[in-house]
Amino acid sequence: MPLRAKVATSVSRTAAALSRAAGRGDGSVIGGWIGLKIDPDLLKNLAAGRAIALVSGTNGKTTTTRFAAAALGVLGPVATNSFGANMPTGHTSALAKAGATPFAVLEVDEHYLARVIDETTPRVVALLNLSRDQLDRAKEVAMMAQMWRTALAAHPDVHVVANADDPMVVWAAVNTAHVVWFSAGQRWHDDSFVCPECGSPIERANGDWRCTGCPLRRPQAQWTVEDDGVIDPRGDWHLVKLQLPGHVNLGNAATALAVAAEFGVRPIEAVPRLAGVASVAGRYAQVERDGRNIRLLLAKNPASWLEAFDMAEVAPTLLSINARDPDGFDTSWLYDVDFSPLRGRQVLITGDRAYDLAVRLEVNDVAFRHVQTFDEAVRASPPGRLEVIANYTAFQDIRAELDRVN
Repeated sequence: MPLRAKVATSVSRTAAALSRAAGRGDGSVIGGWIGLKIDPDLLKNLAAGRAIALVSGTNGKTTTTRFAAAALGVLGPVATNSFGANMPTGHTSALAKAGATPFAVLEVDEHYLARVIDETTPRVVALLNLSRDQLDRAKEVAMMAQMWRTALAAHPDVHVVANADDPMVVWAAVNTAHVVWFSAGQRWHDDSFVCPECGSPIERANGDWRCTGCPLRRPQAQWTVEDDGVIDPRGDWHLVKLQLPGHVNLGNAATALAVAAEFGVRPIEAVPRLAGVASVAGRYAQVERDGRNIRLLLAKNPASWLEAFDMAEVAPTLLSINARDPDGFDTSWLYDVDFSPLRGRQVLITGDRAYDLAVRLEVNDVAFRHVQTFDEAVRASPPGRLEVIANYTAFQDIRAELDRVN
C-alpha cells in the first residue's frame, strides 16, 4: 500500500483499540473515520488484493454476513464487519483491523451499496430484500431498487446472488450478466404490490409472482429452502442445523451458502460451519438472570417485527421502542405491524416511545403492562423464558444493562 495508507491503517487500528479500552464501543466506526480522514482512498487501498463479497438489504444483513463469513472460512481467513457497522467507516475499520486476509465479507447499508461497490470491486454482491425502513429520512423502496439497478449496470462483471421472491430485488438485478437466484419465501409483501417496471399490480399465487402488465416475473431459483434444509443448484438437499431461531434464518443460511459457492466452497463443506453461529452482535443471545432465560431479538421495521414474532416462543414478552437518530424519529410505522400474534401472552412495554406502542397495542386489542425499566420487566415476569423484542437503540440499551456490550 502507499505510505499514507499504511500510516492511516496503523492509526485506525490504534483509535479502535483505544475506543474499546475506554469502554466507548467496539471501535468499528471511529477507527475507520480517522483512517479515512488521513487517507480518503483507504477503503480502496485496503480492499485491493482481496476477494470480497458484499451483503445488502433492508433486513438480515448482519446475520447473513456472519453466516457467509463462516462458510467462506473454509478457504482461509476472512475479514468482516461482524458488529454491523455497515457504512464505509465500518468497512475501513474492519479491513484495517483484520490485516492481510485473502477474503472479506462485508455487510453494506443499502444506501451505500453503489459507493462501496465502486471502492472495493467485489467478486460477489448479495441482495436480500427491500422494504420500508425509517422513511422519515430514508429513500422510498422503489427509489432504492433503482439505485441498486444503476449500480449493478455500472459493474457488469460482478456476480450477484439475489432474492427471487422479492419483486424489487428481481427488478434491480434481472439485467445483470451473472446472477444466481435464491428463494426462502417472503412473508412481507406490503412494499411490492406494484411493479417497479410498469406500475401494474403484482399478482401472487402459491409462492410465485408475476406482473400483470409487463414480462417481469419471479425467476427460477437455483438455491431454495425446503423443510429444514437447502437445495443447491445440482438438486442436492442439505440438512442445515442452526442455533439461531426462525425460518428466516434458514433463508439467511441459504443465501450464505450461495455466496460461498461463488468462491468455490461446496455446501457440504460450508453447512457445518453455519451451526457454530450462536449470536450475531448480541442478536438471539440468551442470558440467565434471576431465574429468567432472557432472549434478545432485534426488530427495526415492520418486516423484521413480523419475523421476530415468528421466532419468539409463546412466553412473556417485553417490547421496547425508542425513536432516537439511529431508529428514525417517526414511529408511525408501528401501524404497519400486526401485533395480534401477541394476544394471550403476558406483554410488557418500555422504552422512550412506550406510549406510542401502547396506543398501537390497544388498537390491536393486545393487553399489556407498562414498565419503567428493564429490571422492572424482569421482576414482573415469572421464572422461565422472557422474550425481548426491541428496535435498535432500545436493543443496545438492554444489552448494556445485561453487560453484553459487544
